[in-house]
Amino acid sequence: MSDQEQAKAQEEFLVPLETYRKAGVFLGTHICTKYMEQFVYKIRPDGLYILDIRKIDERLRIASKFLSNYNPEKIAVVAVRQYGQKPVKMMCERVGCNPITGRVIPGIFTNPKLEWYMEPDIVLVTDPRAEAQAIKEAFKVGIPIVALTDTDNRIENIDLIIPVNNKGRKSLALVYWILAREILRNRGIIGPDQDLDVTWEDFIVRPVRK
Repeated sequence: MSDQEQAKAQEEFLVPLETYRKAGVFLGTHICTKYMEQFVYKIRPDGLYILDIRKIDERLRIASKFLSNYNPEKIAVVAVRQYGQKPVKMMCERVGCNPITGRVIPGIFTNPKLEWYMEPDIVLVTDPRAEAQAIKEAFKVGIPIVALTDTDNRIENIDLIIPVNNKGRKSLALVYWILAREILRNRGIIGPDQDLDVTWEDFIVRPVRK
């Protein structure tokens, strides 16, 4: 990418291109499912699939606008694995949506008799593989599903995918920070040029020091 192209990209992207790179949002896996091929920019010599940052940015814009049309209290955001739990909780604290972190308890969307039952209007999942139970239940009762999907993910029953590295600490932090900010901007809660009260780095799960 030329200097001119990079300068133009800086203006077009939701965050500076360097921030996307620093967070590693474009780093895929060594496996790529058929549907995810359209989001791949290149394959590195070591066989790692690299996602197209422009397409990541584009889908983040689309997903943010889509989610901002829903009552935040009726949005459920799911993260089973550790690296997604803090970002999801911090996003939900600011947007007002409902975090589901850790294990997805069977029946959460399908069994009204259960104490933890909820009826969201839309579900956002961090990893289709880890959150297969949430996807299965949401699909069964007709709840739209938005998902962060890596190159190795299958996309059955998902209504809107956001192609992104959904395994890295920094990547998940930046993605959920952007989603939170853009939803609040779209809803007029914060100004069009205003950021959140915390930086995207504050969304990162920090390693436990022994």
